[in-house]
Amino acid sequence: MQRVIPARERTVLAVTGTSGSGKTTLLEFLIAGLAAQGLKVNVVKHSHHDLELEPPHKDSSRLRRAGAAEVMVASPFRVAIVRELRGAPEPSLDEQLDRLAPADLTLLEGFKSYPVAKLEVYRTATGKPPLYPNDDCVIAVASDQPAPADLRPGLAWLDLNQPQAVLAWLGGHLKKVSANA
Repeated sequence: MQRVIPARERTVLAVTGTSGSGKTTLLEFLIAGLAAQGLKVNVVKHSHHDLELEPPHKDSSRLRRAGAAEVMVASPFRVAIVRELRGAPEPSLDEQLDRLAPADLTLLEGFKSYPVAKLEVYRTATGKPPLYPNDDCVIAVASDQPAPADLRPGLAWLDLNQPQAVLAWLGGHLKKVSANA
């Protein structure tokens, strides 16, 4: 049986940014690169929208709508659990992380208001201001713009158009976090 790693002991990094900044594209590249290195990566994607994960006519959906608190769909290829909140509050990030299997890294997509280490994806073309000037949890920014002159000390500025460099930074970040654990 695998030991459950409490959320506070997990290596977690949120990839944040405004809509259309390229978070998912960067995450796809980072996950593929880390997996190719033999690392196990979990992802938690936060959404403000209602989730419909299965077609309404499928048995799992029918059972969930009939009143099941959770429905697990299992196959030789994957397992999915759909939990109906039915008015209960959204589980905390720690509760969500505690449900995941152990991994070398858990990446979060979104979660920009949560107090966790963050890699911000920032493009001026989105027309939205960056998060990093007002969020000390942002430890790195991947941008298509050059670093500003008044960049906060210790904040890594990465070239979003060079995803290999972002992956290299992430590898170094993981080594640093592991050394301090």
